[in-house]
Amino acid sequence: MFKKLTPCFILLFLFLQVAHSQKNVTVNELKKHINFLTSDKNVGRYPGERTNKKVVSYIKKQYKQSGIKPLKGSYKQAFMAQLRVKKDEPKKPEVKTWNVIGIIEGSDPKLKNEYVVLGAHYDHLGLGDGPSSKSEKVGVVYYGADDNASGTAALLEIGEKIAAHKDTLKRSVILIAFGAEEQGLLGSKYFVNNPIVPLNQIKLMINMDMVGRLNEQKHIYMGGAGTFDGGMELMKKLGPKHALSPIVNAGSVGGSDHVSFYKKQISVIGLHTGGHPQYHTPEDTADLINYQGEKKVCDYIYDAIINVATSTSEINFIPQD
Repeated sequence: MFKKLTPCFILLFLFLQVAHSQKNVTVNELKKHINFLTSDKNVGRYPGERTNKKVVSYIKKQYKQSGIKPLKGSYKQAFMAQLRVKKDEPKKPEVKTWNVIGIIEGSDPKLKNEYVVLGAHYDHLGLGDGPSSKSEKVGVVYYGADDNASGTAALLEIGEKIAAHKDTLKRSVILIAFGAEEQGLLGSKYFVNNPIVPLNQIKLMINMDMVGRLNEQKHIYMGGAGTFDGGMELMKKLGPKHALSPIVNAGSVGGSDHVSFYKKQISVIGLHTGGHPQYHTPEDTADLINYQGEKKVCDYIYDAIINVATSTSEINFIPQD
């Protein structure tokens, strides 16, 4: 007969189960993050509003829980954002918002001073009264589940997984949740113009913007893979392992936060799972997210980062047309 389990043994077993789960991207945690970000209480995550602070605090808390440290002593990089207005409308005053930044340090004495940046923007369109709305509906929440609660959730989950395997890293990994992307890439522009680490030490920036709607063909689209040696081959090679069919472009750098880095001659990859009719409308809701598909995408991106961050090969910027 088995002996009766002691309370201490039960607690140890439960602790080990939790610790193990933290080493993997999970559908449940992706759902938790996306449900929070798209909740009515967060009113479309518009820059400068009280709910903006709540979202920033949530991301900061998730970093801490995952063992992701602040970069240079702070998780928050504050900046002023000029909000877009419709044609012929008066200019709005600038508002304060933040990039939320964490670091997972590499172990190599030299290479830990080189960085791979993983980024995603957390803001969206609020109540849809700005010029970026694709719907005539105003005064209702633009949830932005795919754009870009999906990318923010991926950032938190991949970051947690990297932190759980940090002993394998040679290069350091910086996580950035960008503010005010929808207002003109303002968060990423501010970061590269006010860098917390030297820009020449950032060797690759990987950006996730709309990664929650994986299609039946399992396409993950990306631009910029030709901006560093071996990028095209790496991103193609990792597809079959995760049952994905990557559509890999050498150039086609695109229009999200990685563009700010590319303009500073930093190698980039911008990833997404494709457009859809709900883009920039109130109908971009959490129930339309393909959570199993997003988990595949997260694990794919994790593997790409680990390949780069554990390699000793030089990473050089290659400009693309």
